[in-house]
Amino acid sequence: MSIARNLATPLTAGAFLLSAVTGVLIFFHLDVGLNKAAHEWLSWALLTGVVLHLVSNYKGFKRYFSSRLGLGLMGTFVLVLALSFVIPKAKREPLAAVYGRALAQVPLSTLALVARRSPQELRNILLAEGLQASSDEQTLEELAGPDKGKGLQLLERLIARR
Repeated sequence: MSIARNLATPLTAGAFLLSAVTGVLIFFHLDVGLNKAAHEWLSWALLTGVVLHLVSNYKGFKRYFSSRLGLGLMGTFVLVLALSFVIPKAKREPLAAVYGRALAQVPLSTLALVARRSPQELRNILLAEGLQASSDEQTLEELAGPDKGKGLQLLERLIARR
């Protein structure tokens, strides 16, 4: 086990540093280049280091199972892990959002076919929302600007049945 003991701590420490830094960058949407790929793929090095560390320090690790604090902390993380598999009910179905983004990029004349309305009806609804379409070839994306939420709200308004 001396090889595992000599390898476990430096491997775990180095892989943890990489995983921690890239994880924080990803969390704050500051990742660039290969940060995300390094985080995903080199986390296997962290897992390997932890397994080697546990194997080489098994006797010491077993003591945490007789400690209330140790059991409480490990139990808390097991519970959080279990809860992480629960899929929350989303406000919008993911597929609906994909369709919404796609429909926001088609000309109003095509959107009118989907909405079962005339292009003029769509332009009137948009006008009531404070947006003036100069052509039936304009898209909701062009009219709503960079605000994707506004574009999806407009789309819902345009295709809603009376």
